[in-house]
Amino acid sequence: MTLVVSLVPGLSAAHAQDTGKSFVEAFANLNKKRWYVSDGWSNGGHQNCTWSAGQVNLTDGKLVLGFAPQKTKDRNYVCGEIQTNARFGYGTYEARIKAAAGSGFNTSFFSYIGPAQKQPWDEIDFEFLGKDPSKVQLNSYVNGKGGHEKLVEVPGGANSGYNDFAFVWEKDRLRYYVNGHLVHTVTDPAALPTHPQKIYLSLWASDKMKSWLGAFEPPEAPVSAEFTRVAFTALGEPCQFKDSVACSLQ
Repeated sequence: MTLVVSLVPGLSAAHAQDTGKSFVEAFANLNKKRWYVSDGWSNGGHQNCTWSAGQVNLTDGKLVLGFAPQKTKDRNYVCGEIQTNARFGYGTYEARIKAAAGSGFNTSFFSYIGPAQKQPWDEIDFEFLGKDPSKVQLNSYVNGKGGHEKLVEVPGGANSGYNDFAFVWEKDRLRYYVNGHLVHTVTDPAALPTHPQKIYLSLWASDKMKSWLGAFEPPEAPVSAEFTRVAFTALGEPCQFKDSVACSLQ
């Protein structure tokens, strides 16, 4: 569950309606035409950190999202998130990720649209719960209704190295992949989003969602999540890089 409630300052309604085209992001730089850096707000009372541009960094071809102690007006920590400016429809969504570990933490790769964009709340999730990095939680929301959670194994652990995560979103099914292997298929129409969505990458924590994320443990060392590639391939278009899930779709 990722609650996204804030509007993006400076993003016009016309721009928000653009349909995103296929792309591969290798993070040689942060393309501001593609990405918006969340800064200066949080997603609600459940989140104990404020989004901060200072926690979004590029290092040696990696996007590094951080979490650190820093007092803001109503939070004691800051954390990092980026989101696409454009919305994307049916296709293959992929990311190569090294997730953060630690009770109370959530590393997320997901697509979302909702009331902030004057649309119903639709969402597709990969969420890495730091209390148990051996698994990743899959979920989807349709018009704000979730309840489709499934935990799947991440060989070697999501925090021990880079792993490839992908979902293929089609009109009549949703397929999730871990390191190129199909791990879950959804065909229930009640669990299949229908509205184009933005892509989000984030790291945050909570000291209130103990039953889901575990009790928050203030970190004694820097906490970060790393992303080395993010890609979207529209349905029917050729795959864009070696080992992309889009190369083997049927």
